[in-house]
Amino acid sequence: MPAIANGLDGLKALTGADLGRTAWLEITQDRVNTFADATDDHQWIHTDPEKAKDGPFGGPIAHGYLTLSLIIPLFGELLTITGTEMSVNYGLDKVRFPSPVPAGAKIRLHGVVGTVEEVKGNGVQMPLTFTVEVDGSDKPACVAQAVYRHYA
Repeated sequence: MPAIANGLDGLKALTGADLGRTAWLEITQDRVNTFADATDDHQWIHTDPEKAKDGPFGGPIAHGYLTLSLIIPLFGELLTITGTEMSVNYGLDKVRFPSPVPAGAKIRLHGVVGTVEEVKGNGVQMPLTFTVEVDGSDKPACVAQAVYRHYA
């Protein structure tokens, strides 16, 4: 069950909150191929399972940017925001991909809120540290410091 923040005050109250973890999501080869089609990145380490078996990862892996993009839908499992007019993805301060996501692996998102501060235009800026975990791996697949702005 996601946390619920109502309005700007509800968002400010989340400063420092650990939002927990999402359910596991399987990264299928079909999803990897679809992302390759959308981005025109058909490098064999992603889309050629036969060739990838002999590659550096022992099989095909998801694109790093696919893993990063899945933060958006997974974040909805961690937090529901009500009582605001608009929310925007303000950007990323830092992104790293410490380990690959093998096709067929399961990932989940862990989110921690930083210091939520007021911004011009009757809004707040909310930084979050997101960690994409891979089932069975000690190393995360992605660690990203994202910044969102919410306006009343």
